[in-house]
Amino acid sequence: MAATLKAEIMMIWKLETNNTAYVIGVNQAGYLLNLHWGARLPDYPSPSESEGYASFNGAGQILPEEYPTYGMGLNYTEPCLKATFSDGVRGVALQFDSAQQTDNTLTLTLKDTHYPLTVKLHYQIYAEQDIIARHVTLINTGDTPITLERAWTARWHFPPGDSYYLHHLTGRWNDEWVHHRERLTNGVKILESRRITTSHHHNPYFAVERGDATETHGEVWFGALAWSGNWKIAAEVTEFQSTRVSIGLNDWDFAWVLEPGETFTSPIAYAGYTQQGLGAASRCLHDLIRKHILPHSDLTRKVLYNSWETTLFDVDEESQKRYAEIAAEIGCELFVMDDGWFHGRNNDTSGLGDWWADSVKFPNGLTPLIEHVNQLGMDFGLWLEPEMVNPNSELYRAHPDWVIHFATRQRTPARNQLILNMARPDVQAYLIEKIDRLLTEHNIRFIKWDMNRNVSEPGWQDAPRDQRELWVRYVHGVYHVWETLKNNHPQVIWQSCSGGGGRADLGILRLADQIWISDNTEPTRRLAMQANFSRIFPPNTMEAWVTDMGEQTIPLAFRFHVSMCGVLGVGANISRWTDAQKAEAAHWINEYKRVRHIIQQGDVFQLYQQDGYYATQYLSQDQRNGVLFAFRTYRPEPTTPLVIRLQGLSPDHTYTINGVSHSGAYWMTIGMTIQLHNFGSIMWDIHQV
Repeated sequence: MAATLKAEIMMIWKLETNNTAYVIGVNQAGYLLNLHWGARLPDYPSPSESEGYASFNGAGQILPEEYPTYGMGLNYTEPCLKATFSDGVRGVALQFDSAQQTDNTLTLTLKDTHYPLTVKLHYQIYAEQDIIARHVTLINTGDTPITLERAWTARWHFPPGDSYYLHHLTGRWNDEWVHHRERLTNGVKILESRRITTSHHHNPYFAVERGDATETHGEVWFGALAWSGNWKIAAEVTEFQSTRVSIGLNDWDFAWVLEPGETFTSPIAYAGYTQQGLGAASRCLHDLIRKHILPHSDLTRKVLYNSWETTLFDVDEESQKRYAEIAAEIGCELFVMDDGWFHGRNNDTSGLGDWWADSVKFPNGLTPLIEHVNQLGMDFGLWLEPEMVNPNSELYRAHPDWVIHFATRQRTPARNQLILNMARPDVQAYLIEKIDRLLTEHNIRFIKWDMNRNVSEPGWQDAPRDQRELWVRYVHGVYHVWETLKNNHPQVIWQSCSGGGGRADLGILRLADQIWISDNTEPTRRLAMQANFSRIFPPNTMEAWVTDMGEQTIPLAFRFHVSMCGVLGVGANISRWTDAQKAEAAHWINEYKRVRHIIQQGDVFQLYQQDGYYATQYLSQDQRNGVLFAFRTYRPEPTTPLVIRLQGLSPDHTYTINGVSHSGAYWMTIGMTIQLHNFGSIMWDIHQV
């Protein structure tokens, strides 16, 4: 079904997807209001009116404003826009001006009633995914500057009068992707990053439900911000039975000087609605990311080997060749050399910023190693950390002013490194030149882009305007460098890593095809991480390695099964593996290659995740073939077996699983019982007869 966008004579706009509707309109007093966000209906509410409540709350406090501003009337809810004009006035008063629409887009133009500020609200429909994308452009049409102090992307309203629960994801380094569910009560719940990147600690994602939603049932409103820097989510409940979530750039320490004639564009926020539970919400996002965001959405992700845990910084041509030979023997298709290969890099105290091969470790350059890897039938990949610099480096000695710093304050290193100011054009030009040369002169098909610290002393001494623009201009600089390199070298697949999952968002996925979700590869912890990462991101973005973590107690098959739930990789010290271990690894890699088209491109169903049991099902979108993984971590005996019911099957067709055939209706209603020992796992095919 095509997207539907209708405009009524009384200034009501209906944005309809296959199953949902988002309706906005202007009331008689001129307020732009959200009228409905939920299921498609035969008809929708008209814009409401309000005179406020007593002498303490104006109409803006009561009405569901689509894009509220600060400083006008008796309105004390969270505004989306706050600005200061050149004469010191800090209130923005917007009124509707015009609308433009196409088959699947809508732009509403609002203008300040006195000052030369134009605000355009942009909407785009993704009908098949039941998702609406929004962003905002702010235009200074006058001849004096306007300072923006908050410029959020969107406010999303939920039906009034109900109690709601917020789902969100938190964490820290090595412990990312922790799921939280909490009731929203009166006031404002803030989730944010102040770290100049997305962060391990919170993710710019939300899901809201009435308290009765499960993986398979219930209304869910969900959304995510496509931004890789500071962001904020404000979930607000008022005393007037209204609940809303606002999302956008973090206004903490934020300012942007909008000069005459300039336009400021916000990041995009994507949001959707489903009546089919949290699992369906995830699948909507997965489908959106695969079809509309990823650079190489249909490309099969290769099985990689990464040398970091084998060598750490002790890399050289001959040792890497030996590891590549073992990796090829077990079936890997991509060999990635991690940290330690570049000029002066013997440990983490030196070398960052000097992006050319170390002449001691690689006296003949990288070409002999790359050619050897290619002769083994594998692609070659490389680790980079472009945004970082060690004080002990040629780059820092030449340009100490290129790092983020306050001129009169001591610079705080972390992991013995400082952050290059990616807002600076000269820094961008340097990185583009060095990395472009590296990719032009060598047959490199994969880059792991890392970022191993967060910001401190966020100063920019010679900034052309307000130093607080750093927060946004830094991210624009990262995007510019990355996109330039991506466009110059379209054959390269990029991975986003930031000490694990510190930069995972829909903004970076326009540039990177894969995300390293955590430095923690302990497989029993990884199960929950991967399930919660999958609340937002599809499996073909989730890089997962088999490593030596847990090898004393956890079988190699279990470790492979965990990593086969995403983009399979190997990061173990394979030089220590026995012939039997290498043979087992080769078996599971072959099994993964046989079914990876289902895992990477199919629908994902989280069947069970509690009490030491995990079960995940993958199903081709034609419902004909699937893969079932089930795990038991540790449960003291005596215990009960795992009982699961499959999802997404065609009820009237017959499916064979582990040699047993039943109708899809049977498997989804009666289900199956799986007996597993501690640290046991299964991988079963699902075939439609």
